[in-house]
This record gives sequence, structure tokens and C-alpha cells, in this order.
Amino acid sequence: MKRILLSFGIAALFGGLSAFGQSPKQASDPSLAALRALEIDAGTITAVERDASDTRTIVKLVLNPAKGSNILVEVWLPDAAKWNERFLGLGNGGAAGKINSGSLDGASANGYAVATTDMGTAPNSDSGIGNPEVWKDFGFRATHLMTVAGKQIVRAHYGRDPEFSYFSGGSTGGQQALQEAQRYPEDYDGISAAVAAHCRTPLHAYFLWNDQILRQCPFTKEQDASVIAAANEVMASREIPAAAGKFVSDPRCGAEDIEAVIALARKRDATLTDAHAAALRKLFDGPRHAETGERLFNGIPLGSSILAAHGHLYLFQWVFGKDKALEEINFGTDIDAYTAALAPYLNAENPDISAFAQRGGKLIMTLGTADSVVPYHASIDYYERVIERFGGLEPVQSFFRFYLVPGLAHGGGPGINQAPNLLDAVRAWRETGTAPVGLTGRHVEEGKVAWEMPIYPYPMRTGWDAGTQGFKPVEGKRGGVDPIARRFLPSAKD
Repeated sequence: MKRILLSFGIAALFGGLSAFGQSPKQASDPSLAALRALEIDAGTITAVERDASDTRTIVKLVLNPAKGSNILVEVWLPDAAKWNERFLGLGNGGAAGKINSGSLDGASANGYAVATTDMGTAPNSDSGIGNPEVWKDFGFRATHLMTVAGKQIVRAHYGRDPEFSYFSGGSTGGQQALQEAQRYPEDYDGISAAVAAHCRTPLHAYFLWNDQILRQCPFTKEQDASVIAAANEVMASREIPAAAGKFVSDPRCGAEDIEAVIALARKRDATLTDAHAAALRKLFDGPRHAETGERLFNGIPLGSSILAAHGHLYLFQWVFGKDKALEEINFGTDIDAYTAALAPYLNAENPDISAFAQRGGKLIMTLGTADSVVPYHASIDYYERVIERFGGLEPVQSFFRFYLVPGLAHGGGPGINQAPNLLDAVRAWRETGTAPVGLTGRHVEEGKVAWEMPIYPYPMRTGWDAGTQGFKPVEGKRGGVDPIARRFLPSAKD
């Protein structure tokens, strides 16, 4: 949707526009004037404008909580008659650095007063090189301050607070989601954290590990496909009919499974050499500390793409600068320095979310089993630590449910590639007490639903009833992942 985005410099060329780039009518609108005059703690409102449909107001602001911090925020406000009395915070993706107008457009069209932030990393990830204030913003601060300012703007615009506040994010947005639950439990009533990159610094150590291996022993797209197909076949006997041979719905495995996958892939694809086999063992095992052997992160999940599992190395440049060659970063002292610098700000790993639970908060987290960009292991590990902290699965599931989504990759996937609407599920849970159980996942091809299946909260899994020829929930196993060494998950700072 086209919006009015004239800057002061352009507006000055036209006599009919004010210094805010608005028409005289908009410039004199008392509701817009009140928003322009609003005082934001450590921030400045830079624009207040009506969109071209004249059905909502868009507020832009910049927050500067510290020297070296520059956080951009936008808040989109549907007109009062269309407001659903809910505030929605939206997460970002990757290294952020920009505002996603499309997500704001869709959410506000659905009645939400909605806010998002660039997380303080504009114009690109280089903004974080040697700048701890950007590390804090990207890790947690930008999202919280966006929320505080967003609610202040909502209160000023509508004359009342939202009835409920929700946060929804995926990938980096999932990191934002869990940081909110852990650090700022009062911010939101319900949170959805899809494919959550909450274990941030170990995850990027995994990217670097894979990157260094793949630089020395590259794989082609065809070889990647051969390894995926071999994994699907090796794991097929453990799958329900909908998944067998097509995707891996539970990639938890042992060393013998990995060896079977490598052997089958080499049998089917003669281009895979001894060097590829050695590389695959390292890729499937995952990074360990070079001196102590401690677990840094787990390996690439069976049935997911090897080629998708590297890159995203800007965090190392934040710590070491651009002059240090990425292939020379070691998994000993360099990883220790990297962890000490970034982990206390970026990682959302605190299992004590009792304050969020006590105020009635509801949280849903998902991770796809075919996702090699944000693998499932760390989320299982985190959820198990929350269970331990609360003394059992039952008290945790009263407010926090985790779903392993069969065959979902990081955008698409061979299995479920259209995940359920987590925001709707969180809203129903928080507002009506309807706890989610079987959520519907779909596989979409060429814009049409090819098939669908229910997914159940961990540790339950989707089974098959041969008698009824239908899906059913069955008990699944707990844990089954090698925990990350706790020293790589230090306590949060600030």
C-alpha cells in the first residue's frame, strides 16, 4: 500500500505541504499534532503521517538510550473504529537493520496497533563492529524500548491502554520473543516464538564451524540432495506413512545412524569422496571446543540441507573486526573471547520464566525438524531446562508449549511448510483459557494445500492409526540431544 513519505526537503518544494511532509489538513489534525508533541524517553518522534487509505496513522521514532545506540521504530495505528484493542510487537529477521513495512501493513489491517524495530543495526550488520551498545540493542534492548514507546503511543492515540499485548517473531524474532519472556515479563501477555534463534552465540559458532569445513571440502547442490535423500531413507522405518522416505520428522539419532547415512549417500552418489565422508562426520557432530572438547552446539540435523547451514558470520566481525580472516578464527581462545563479549547480551537461555508465568503469560515456541539454519537441538535443551526449573512437564505446559514441526525447514521444507498461526493460538490460550493441543500444519504446493497433519506439543508426536487410517497423538521421547556446555551459556547482563 502506498504511503505518504515526503521528507522535509522534498516538502519544501511544494507550497501545499507542511514541514512534516503532510497536507495542511494533516498538519492541523489535533490527534496527529498530539502525537508529534509526545515526549518519548531517550527518543524522538520523527514523523507522524496518515497512510494513503486514510484509515491509519503511522508514527516513526528514533531511540538513543546510550551513545552509540540508534534504534529505529515504527508504530502503525488503525483508526479507533478498526482497532481490536490489542498491541502487537513484531520481531525482525537475520541481522535486522531495517523496518519490515509489509508485516506492519498486514497486522494493522487486521486491527492491531503494531510496532517493530530495526533492532539498532541499521544500515547493516557492520554497525555492530566493536560497538557493545549495538550488541545490547540487538540482543534485547531495542525490542523492550520499542514496546515501552509503542504502548505510550497507543495510550496517547486511543486514550487507553491495550486490553492485551502480544509479541510474535520468528528466527531472530524468536530470540526477541524469548528475551522478552525472560528479561521483561511485564511487557506481553502472550508470546509466539517461531523457529527461535534464542541460543545465539553457540548457533553462530555452528555457522562458523560449518563454513570452515565447507571451504575446505565444498558440496554441490546435487551432493547435498544425495545426503538428504539418504537420511530420509535411513530414518524411514521410524516414520509414519506420510513422512517415510520423504522427510525426517524426528532427527534425533546416534553415531550408527550417521554412518549409515554417509554409507548410503556414497553408494548412491559416486561423486562423494572420502574427504566428503570425513566432512560429513564433522558437520553432523557439530562444533566442540578445540582444547577441552566441550559441546558448543550440535550438528546439522539429518534430512536437512548442508548448504543452508553456514554464513551469517557478522557476529565474529562484531568482536574481531573485518581484518581477521574468518577461516583463521579458532575454536579455542577465539571462541572464548567471542562468547565472553556477546553471549551475555544475545543469548536468551534463562530457564527461570516464573515471573512471566505468574502474571498469566502464555508462550508457544516451535522449531522445524528439517531446519539446518536454526536446528532443533538447542530448543529441546532449553525446554528441558525449563521443565527442570519448574519441577516437571505439567506446570510448564500450563503456560509454555513447544512444538517440533515435522519436515519444516527455515522457510519451506519437504514436510510441513505452512506452519499454524501461532499468534491466534496464543491469543485463544491467553484470552479464553483454550490451551493449544493439536495444531494443524500444512504442505503447500503451487499455492494449494497438498496435505495437512496435526502436530502435538513436545514430547508428544504425531502417530498413525492403521485401523482408522488417521493421525493420532503418541508419546514421544524426552531429551535426546547433547547439551551445550553451560559455560557457553553465561548469565545475562544488564
